[in-house]
Amino acid sequence: MDPHAERPGVDAVVFREALAAVAAPVAVVTSFDGERPHGTTVSAFCSLSLEPPLVLVSLDRGSDLLRMVRASQRYGINVLSHDQEELATRFARKGADKFAEVPWTLDTDLPRLEGTASWIACRLHDLVDGGDHVIAVGFVEHAEASPAHPLLYRQRQFGTLNRRPPAQRE
Repeated sequence: MDPHAERPGVDAVVFREALAAVAAPVAVVTSFDGERPHGTTVSAFCSLSLEPPLVLVSLDRGSDLLRMVRASQRYGINVLSHDQEELATRFARKGADKFAEVPWTLDTDLPRLEGTASWIACRLHDLVDGGDHVIAVGFVEHAEASPAHPLLYRQRQFGTLNRRPPAQRE
């Protein structure tokens, strides 16, 4: 038996439920075409390497944003703060009006949303096929963090970290 041969995959419903149990940061990935900003909500984002500084995001293979990232070779990651659920929903939709009435600025020539938990500006390092998505590996050119708690997504609900007071020592 070929150890590299494809085996039947897990049931799609079971797979979705297993993934729903994992908390993920919610981020809006943005790019700029020289005329207007583009962006989409992602929950598949994480650090990849400290040396060199690399992160990855997973983008739908057919997305407009992926085409923009391929063309511009740059993208920004706006890790949303706990009070930005509306932005997460807005940028998850299709359409060109996502930035309407949303406060943003150009930071390192990329669209940066105001009030985020962190901001990461990337130069495209590599694109890797990943099924119905493409993994964009980015070389981090600039990063900033704020004291805001990040917005998380788990069990199809938004939330954040629930900080508990330190345990009492006896």
